Amino acid sequence: MEEVVDPAVEVESPPAPRPKAVPIESRFLYVDVAAMRAKQLRRGARLRYEVDPGIPSPKKPERQAMEEVRRRLVQYTVPIWKGVGKLDNPDEA
Repeated sequence: MEEVVDPAVEVESPPAPRPKAVPIESRFLYVDVAAMRAKQLRRGARLRYEVDPGIPSPKKPERQAMEEVRRRLVQYTVPIWKGVGKLDNPDEA
């Protein structure tokens, strides 16, 4: 007998891998991105990497976030800095 497949039922495919983030060269940006990710982990977000069974992994969300940032698994954007105390029109001073 042939197996009948219903075309309305979609087969779930595994999720597509996330693109790697741009490497962070500034340690201050590294700390900011890891802190924001740690807050997400503390609120219940799932890890973005698989824990290897034979290798010890960090337990604290802060260390887990640092590992995710190190592996470039956390996407981030840096806002454009407009300067503090700068006037839009220098003639107004």
